[in-house]
Amino acid sequence: MNVLRLFVLSLAVVLAGCASQSKHVSKQPDAMVAADTSRTIDLTRPPQDIWDRIRRGYAIPNLRTDLVDQWTEYYARNAPSVITMSERASKYLYHILDEIEARGLPTELALLPFVESAYNPGAYSKAHASGLWQFIPSTGRQYKLEQTWWQDQRRDPIASTTAALDYLDYLYEFQGDWYLALASYNWGEGSVRRAIQRNEQQNLGTDYLSLRMPEETRNYVPKLQAIKNIIANPQRYGISLPKAQNAPYFANVRTQQNIDLHIAARLAEMSIEEFKALNPSHNREVIPAHYAELVLPVDKVKIFEQNLAVFTEPLSQWQTYEPQHGESFSTIAQQHGMTIAELRKLNGLSAKQTLASTQSLLVPITTPSTPTVDDPLGVQLATLSNQGVLAGSPSKPSVRPVSASSVAPKARGNVALHQVRKGDTLFGIARQYNISLDELKKLNNLKNNHIKPGHQLRVPGTQVRG
Repeated sequence: MNVLRLFVLSLAVVLAGCASQSKHVSKQPDAMVAADTSRTIDLTRPPQDIWDRIRRGYAIPNLRTDLVDQWTEYYARNAPSVITMSERASKYLYHILDEIEARGLPTELALLPFVESAYNPGAYSKAHASGLWQFIPSTGRQYKLEQTWWQDQRRDPIASTTAALDYLDYLYEFQGDWYLALASYNWGEGSVRRAIQRNEQQNLGTDYLSLRMPEETRNYVPKLQAIKNIIANPQRYGISLPKAQNAPYFANVRTQQNIDLHIAARLAEMSIEEFKALNPSHNREVIPAHYAELVLPVDKVKIFEQNLAVFTEPLSQWQTYEPQHGESFSTIAQQHGMTIAELRKLNGLSAKQTLASTQSLLVPITTPSTPTVDDPLGVQLATLSNQGVLAGSPSKPSVRPVSASSVAPKARGNVALHQVRKGDTLFGIARQYNISLDELKKLNNLKNNHIKPGHQLRVPGTQVRG
């Protein structure tokens, strides 16, 4: 009797679990359902890694078509690309899966950025779609992704994931079918709805496979199914997925001040490339305080906070300049020791633009508040590290060694001479030697930003450039 009761209770739990997922599971014709992703999973044990966790939540019926087979074979033949995409994905999957599971959505949706962007948060398409989830500007604004001079949240992995899942959830409710919802994500819900209406008028089928769609959309769901097949059973395709722990990779940290990207990276003891990969939404070299919510690897958060607590210099060498309407870029550049080309590159200005509008411009800080020659960024970090103040071991500096070009000469005692050539600017020379514009001017007792070819300037280092 006890055995029978146990069986009944077990059956009830299974049925309850099925019922809890029914909202987001499509009911497809039997011909569409395949067994490519069927696996025996021991649900009594926790997921081994993030890939195992994804497999456990598959809920979209499998699609079996020639296109699926073609794309599965394609990805299997290009295993290095799949591994590269998987390595990128491993940084974001834990967060994305948390969001998906909280909404009761199928976990296959975490694989959609493989198709959309190859899991590159900086991806940008010819249709002006951007980020992991490839939002076009209008849809991004519809789902509250801010797109300003300072940042583009379409490239923000956290904000764009929230928006993408909001959109996908809406599309499923609108279409009532995951294949049609996914096609709508690629083609637009209006386009898919019109394709359905055309088929209805011709007494044709209105399921996903019956619709006439553009080639990109026709391949869209088969690509996702192909990735799903490979993730379900990578060994079958000779692919070894990279390790991806079922644990958070990153966390958010706020600062109360403007902070330069390279200073934030160095305080976190990260390369600038790694830092930008987690913070790709920022358009400028400085993050203003009202946007300064940084994304850092979990193991770098404490290091960043400890280094920030003892760092006494300004966190930014940049300021915004509000030009007068019609003021020339040439005048603005000259005032700040730059060429027009440098000003344009820094601010993303078109070569056709010669006069300023109301757009804020980013320029170097040229006030006494910039880091002094006695203690620039590199020297201070290196000094604190050697004293054991930074977050690493006192006996071994926890920051990467500072190169000669990033250390000011007065602090190091090493001074080189830079001979000014035609086309050189103070701004460009300061950038070349990784010091601020004010440091370079103080080092050479300059009262303004004017320099002439043939002049020699004191710069950090031991080599003379002639």
